[in-house]
Amino acid sequence: MIIIDDLTSNPAIRHGFFTREGGVSAGLYGSLNCGYGSDDQLENVTENRKRVVRELGVPDAELVTCYQQHTATALVVEEPWSPEDAPIADGMATRRPGLALGILTADCAPVLFADERAGVIGAAHGGWQGALDGIIEATLERMTELGASIGNIKAAIGPCIAQDSYEVGPEFHERFIKESAHNADYFQPSTKDGHHMFDLAGFVATRLRQVGVAGIGQTGYDTLQDEHLFYSYRRSVLQSEKDYGREISVIALAE
Repeated sequence: MIIIDDLTSNPAIRHGFFTREGGVSAGLYGSLNCGYGSDDQLENVTENRKRVVRELGVPDAELVTCYQQHTATALVVEEPWSPEDAPIADGMATRRPGLALGILTADCAPVLFADERAGVIGAAHGGWQGALDGIIEATLERMTELGASIGNIKAAIGPCIAQDSYEVGPEFHERFIKESAHNADYFQPSTKDGHHMFDLAGFVATRLRQVGVAGIGQTGYDTLQDEHLFYSYRRSVLQSEKDYGREISVIALAE
C-alpha cells in the first residue's frame, strides 16, 4: 500500500494506493486482483477486497466501486451497493463514515481527494477519456455539494502508465489538440512516425491545478514497466495475455 502523507492529517480519513501484492489470486491475476470485471475467481476477488479494507485500518467499512466506463459521471454515495448493482460512473464523493470509495485501474490514473475540514472525500478514475471529458471536475462538484471547499481539497494521483510507456496514435493527439492547443505540452514525439508519447499524470495534474485544489501529490511509478507491483492493460496486450488484474486505490472515512 502506498500513501501520500500530504493528502490529509486527519486520522479519520484513511487512504491507500494498493499494489498487486498481498492477495490470494493466482496466475495472470497474482495476487491482489480487486476487479470483479476480470475473469478471476469471484471468491478470490472478494477476499482480496476484504484484505484491502483491513490493511487500510477500516475492516468494517463497506467498500464500493463503480462500473467504470471512462465517463465524466460522478456520484454522491449515501449507501453501499452490491457489486452486481454497481452504477455506471467514474467518480464518487461521500461524507458518510464507514464507506470506502474504491477506484480500479490497470494503467489509468486513480485520483483520491480529501477535504479534512469538511470531512468529505472523493475518488476518480482518471483515464485519458474521462480526464479530457471532465471526470476530475465532476467529482469535485459532488464534493462541494456535500460541503467541501475547493480551496481546502487536496488530491493525490496514484500509479499509472508513464509517458515513456504511453505511445498513442495521431487521432489521439489530434483530439487533445482540438480541445486546446496547450495540450501539446503533454505530448512528445515517439520513434514511430506520426505517433506521440502521452503524459497522463501530467495532464490530470494540470486539470487539478486549473480548478484550484489546495495541493496535489503524486506517487510516481509506471504501471506498465513495474510488472512486479502493478497490473497493466497495455502490458497484457503487448504480451498477448487473455486478461489482466486490476489494482485498487481507496479512500475511506473511519467510523
